[in-house]
Formats: sequence, structure tokens, C-alpha cells
Amino acid sequence: MKILVIHGPNLNLLGTREPDVYGKQTLDEVNTRIKEHARPKGAKVSFFQSNHEGEIIDAIQDSTGKHDGIVINPGAFTHYSLAIRDAIRAVGIPTVEVHISNIHGREPFRKHSVTAAACTGQISGFGDRSYLLAIDALLTS
Repeated sequence: MKILVIHGPNLNLLGTREPDVYGKQTLDEVNTRIKEHARPKGAKVSFFQSNHEGEIIDAIQDSTGKHDGIVINPGAFTHYSLAIRDAIRAVGIPTVEVHISNIHGREPFRKHSVTAAACTGQISGFGDRSYLLAIDALLTS
């Protein structure tokens, strides 16, 4: 299985951005852990990070015919990007939304996801392990 992992805005700052909320691992370290988790399960993982909504939409659309599943952390776009939601629905690729922090235990605006309805499921609150759980979910669905 080929899986695309999409990291949204500000995730390039992992390790330095609010480490008490998002942890101390850098994005490269998170990606390495995901790749090491997926490899023995026979999954090939590629990664994309952008702070720009349109680039994320392009990555989703470009995944058609190239990837069997998507893991996406839309970051702040979670709460208002109907365009990302529409792109996920349009491609019809099984997609799992992930969040490092528990978005349901934070500020009120973070509790609502407009993108989750287009996804197979949502995993949040398990730190970088949220990504690993999402990989497992795609592999077993």
C-alpha cells in the first residue's frame, strides 16, 4: 500500500512550536518514525508539508492513481477549509485525519472539524503516535 502523509500549516515548526502541546520531536523525526512503523507492514509512505491551502489541495488531487491512502493533519485548516474537505471527497481515497493534540480538549474553536466528515476517521490526542494509528487504520480497512 502506498500512503501519502500530509502535514499542514506550522507543522514544519514541530520541536520548537509549543513543545508542551505538540511535543519535542521535529517533523523529520516524526516522518522517520512513521516510515519505520510502516515499512515492516509493507507500506510505502511519502510525505508532503505545506503552509498553503492550495498546495495541500493540489497534493490531495495529485494523489489519485499514486496513493492508496492518505493521512492528513490539516492543522488550523481543520476548522474552516471546506476546499480541503471537498478535495478529500473528490478523490475518493481513504483518508484519516490526525492531530497530535487532543483537539476536543482544547479551545472551543478547535473542537469542530469541517474536514473530518470527508475522512474515513479521525485520530487525535496521541502525540506523533496519532500518525502511526492512522497508518494501521488504513492498512486494516
